[in-house]
Amino acid sequence: FLIKLDSKGNILFRQSRLGFNGRSFSCLKFRTMHENQNELLKVYLDKNPLEIEYYDKYHKYNDDPRITNIGKLLRKFSLDEFPQLINVLKSEMSLIGPRPYLNSETDKLKDNQKIILKVKPGITGLWQVSGRSNISFEDRIKMDIWYIQNWTLWIDVIIFFKTFKVLLFRTGAK
Repeated sequence: FLIKLDSKGNILFRQSRLGFNGRSFSCLKFRTMHENQNELLKVYLDKNPLEIEYYDKYHKYNDDPRITNIGKLLRKFSLDEFPQLINVLKSEMSLIGPRPYLNSETDKLKDNQKIILKVKPGITGLWQVSGRSNISFEDRIKMDIWYIQNWTLWIDVIIFFKTFKVLLFRTGAK
């Protein structure tokens, strides 16, 4: 209801992501951006060219103008990802694992996609409990590979409980 009140558009946002064995799936989230996000981003980047460099490193913007007021709140507490439970029920994702990568990021994964795409992506994972927005894209890939190569049920239990701490204190959230 608040999403609809805050801005025009659908409540749910669907985006094609890379899943198990490199198959694409429609990843669900609550919509946190304005409908005219491309125009807003273009104006912002024209005024803030250093943000392009920041995005290349972190795959995020410092002060993203596309995010709605309610979207900022949803993202702060990671509530925008709640609909991904539907992806888990559809067996496209797991609760814990590497974050689902965008289809356009395959070239940045390079040879690492052989490892990363051999498991289902997760709603939460090592990256989320280790700094989130403060971690570079390259380090995120390294963390995902480490997680996959060293996976144990105990690691998942630790990540699960650390997720609540990160959500409570909003560590690394933007």
